[in-house]
Amino acid sequence: MTQPRIQATSVSISTPDPRALAAFYARLLGVEVRVSEGPREGEPATAGWAQIGPAEGHLMMTLNFEWDEHYVPPVWPSRPPSRLGWPSVGDGIGAAPLSSDPVTSIPTAQSAVTVGAAPQQAMTHLDLWVDDIEASVAWALECGATEHQHQPQEHVRVMIDPHGHPFCLFAG
Repeated sequence: MTQPRIQATSVSISTPDPRALAAFYARLLGVEVRVSEGPREGEPATAGWAQIGPAEGHLMMTLNFEWDEHYVPPVWPSRPPSRLGWPSVGDGIGAAPLSSDPVTSIPTAQSAVTVGAAPQQAMTHLDLWVDDIEASVAWALECGATEHQHQPQEHVRVMIDPHGHPFCLFAG
């Protein structure tokens, strides 16, 4: 069988407020929100779906933002310490109980959720190339990101978006 053409075109990010998170990334990256849909009947005002798309020199793929009524911010780095020996950050933070109740407010990035014996972990993050680390960190902070306390590499800055997702700014 001949391999069919298959392309990765987008990444979808779960969030309790997709339109707000799309606006954050649109501002951070200097692009427009291409699609913004509100909630369906019976959903909270923060529900919906949004998308930002490719823009030459700014974004090479589409980012989709999807409402998740049970959203919990990821924990990064994972806890307990990784097999690589990175320190555990956030020790002492109480784990939030699991709930089937819809999200009514955005959880903090410092929250941890225990699933079985391990806190929920970040599974995917965005890597964003920058031409100037310090200026890009300052811009990300102005847009509403925070700088993570754990910085494992010299030419990379781990940032946290307003809904708790880690993303990396890197030069090189």
